[in-house]
Amino acid sequence: MKDVLDMGISELRNAMDEGKVSAQELTTQYLDRIEAVDKKVRAYVTVTEEVALSQAKAADEMIKKGKAGPLTGIPLGIKDVICTKGIPTTCSSRMLKDFRPPFNATVMERLAEQGAVMLGKLNMDEFAMGSSTENSAFFETRNPWDLDRIPGGSSGGSAAAVAARMCVASLGSDTGGSIRQPASHCGVVGLKPTYGLVSRYGLVAFASSLDQIGPLTRSVEDAALLLEAVAGHDSRDSTSLPRPVPPFAKACRQAMEGLRVGIPKEYFIDGVQEEVVGSIRQALRVMQDMGAELVDISLPHTEYAIATYYIIATAEASSNLSRYDGVKYGFRAKDYSNLMDMYKETRAQGFGPEVKRRIMLGTYCLSAGYYDAFYKKASQVRTLIVDDFKKAFKECDVIAAPVAPTTAFKIGEKVNDPLKMYLSDIFTIPVNLAGIPGLSLPCGFDQNGLPIGLQLMAGHLQEEILFTAASNLEKGLGLNNRWPDLT
Repeated sequence: MKDVLDMGISELRNAMDEGKVSAQELTTQYLDRIEAVDKKVRAYVTVTEEVALSQAKAADEMIKKGKAGPLTGIPLGIKDVICTKGIPTTCSSRMLKDFRPPFNATVMERLAEQGAVMLGKLNMDEFAMGSSTENSAFFETRNPWDLDRIPGGSSGGSAAAVAARMCVASLGSDTGGSIRQPASHCGVVGLKPTYGLVSRYGLVAFASSLDQIGPLTRSVEDAALLLEAVAGHDSRDSTSLPRPVPPFAKACRQAMEGLRVGIPKEYFIDGVQEEVVGSIRQALRVMQDMGAELVDISLPHTEYAIATYYIIATAEASSNLSRYDGVKYGFRAKDYSNLMDMYKETRAQGFGPEVKRRIMLGTYCLSAGYYDAFYKKASQVRTLIVDDFKKAFKECDVIAAPVAPTTAFKIGEKVNDPLKMYLSDIFTIPVNLAGIPGLSLPCGFDQNGLPIGLQLMAGHLQEEILFTAASNLEKGLGLNNRWPDLT
C-alpha cells in the first residue's frame, strides 16, 4: 500500500473504509511525523495529542458502524485564530497566550460532526496581521522547501504543515491573501471562499468585512471536500449566506472545455519575478490546450487596492481589537497605578509591533475630521473594485493571475520595511475587497526549487467553476506529487 502520509482525503477514506488503516494508526503516524519534523519547520503552536487520539478512536467506531463521512478519521491542523473549546487559542499573540475559549467555532462543530481529527493549532502572524509568519509572538515558522525562507502569512503554519505532511489538510483564514499567499509559497492548494459562505462565528476577528475561513490542502479535490464540510448557513453569523452547500467535489470532475479565462493586464506588471510570469504563462497554455479560451480583460482600479485595504482593514482592526483591555479575558499587565494605566500597560505589553502599527493606523483613519477623508473614501473605492470584477465576469468565467510577485523571500528580508511587506499582497487583496472566491494552485518552481502559485478567481458564489478550472489545470500540470524532503 502507498505510504499513508502521501495520501489525500479520498484515498485515505477508501483505505480506512476497506480496513487497510485505522484512524488511530493514521493519527499516530501523523503525530510521529510532527515529532520528527516540526522541530525544523515549527508550524504547530499546540499539538493536541490526547484529543487527536480520542477523536481517532471515536472515528474508528463511526467507520465500524458505517457512519463515516468524507472527513471521518482525517487528521487536520487548525490555524490558531479559530476557537477550540478548552484548547489554547492564542492568535500567536502574548495577549491571548493562556486563553482557552469556552466554545467551539462553527467550523470546528462541523468537523466534529464528521468525525475529523484535530492534530493541533498552527502558528500564524499575530492576530492574522502579516505576510510572512514572522510576526508571531512565539517563533517564526519556516518554509519546508527552504528552511531559511518564510512560508508566507498570515496562515504560514497552516500552509507549512500541509507541505511538510504534518497533517492531511488544514484550515486557515484569509483577510487580504492569508490563505492564498502562503499556499503559493509552500506549493499547496489554498482557497479563500466567497465572503459569507463559511461562518465566521468563533473566528477571532481582524477585519470583519474581509475575514473568511478556508482550506489549505494537497489537491483541489481535497479543498472541495473540506469546503463542503465547513460551508453553509449559520444563524450565529449575521453575514452568513442562507444557501445550500453545492457538491463542490463533483465540480472537480467536470471538463474545462469552453471555459473563458480572463487575463488581467494590471496583474502582469514590472517587478513581478520573471519565473513567476513564465510559469503562469505556461499554465495558461495548458488551459488553452485543454479547451479553455483566453480573454484579455482589465481591472482598472487594481492600483488602488493596497491603499484601500490598509485603510478598511486597519480601521476594522482598531475597532475589533479594542476588546483586549485586560479586563474581560487574556493578558493583563502586572504593574499599574489606575484603570487607565492598566489599559495602556496591558495593550503596550500584550500586542506586538505590527499589531500596534495597524491599530494606530486604523484609529487615525476613524478619528474626528479624518473619517470622511480616509474610511469613507476607501469604501467608495472598494465599490469601484467590486464593479471592476462584475464587468470582467461578463467577459469571462474565471480570471487567472499571479498570487504573489515573487517566490518565498528570506526570513528577515522585509521585516524592517512594512511597505515592502504590504506590497507582497498586491495581487490577493482585490479578491477580499470584492468578496469573491480566489484559489491558489501550484503551477511551477523557480531556479531555487521554490514553488510558484497561480491564482484563479471567480464571481460571487462561483466556487464550482473555480474547482472545475483548478482541478483540470492540476491534472494538466501534474505537479501535486512533489513534496519537500525534510529527512
